[in-house]
Amino acid sequence: MIYLFESKLPETKSIYFALKYIYGIGKNRSFLICKKLGFLPNVKVKNLSSSQINQISKFIESSNFILANDLRRLNLLNKQKLLAIKSYRGLRRKKGFPVRGQRTHTNAKTAKRIR
Repeated sequence: MIYLFESKLPETKSIYFALKYIYGIGKNRSFLICKKLGFLPNVKVKNLSSSQINQISKFIESSNFILANDLRRLNLLNKQKLLAIKSYRGLRRKKGFPVRGQRTHTNAKTAKRIR
């Protein structure tokens, strides 16, 4: 099992899909990484050598992506800031209602229930 940026990459998946397991890397960034490093997107993780894995980790570090715990912390701070300034979105989030203008008369029962 290969660990990159506090994420476990499955060995049976291709590198394109395995990179998406890292929090903060989606399909576009995964494709960009494969393209820049010259990997075919359908290469399996178990077929990568240790030098190729190091190459991937160095490229991700040098490209200054915000990943894993830093991204989680940033998202949490943004939510706390909305609550601190008592914005509409922050108050809706605190009450457990839908934040982005969805209907609540007949829908959003799960949003009210989850709290």
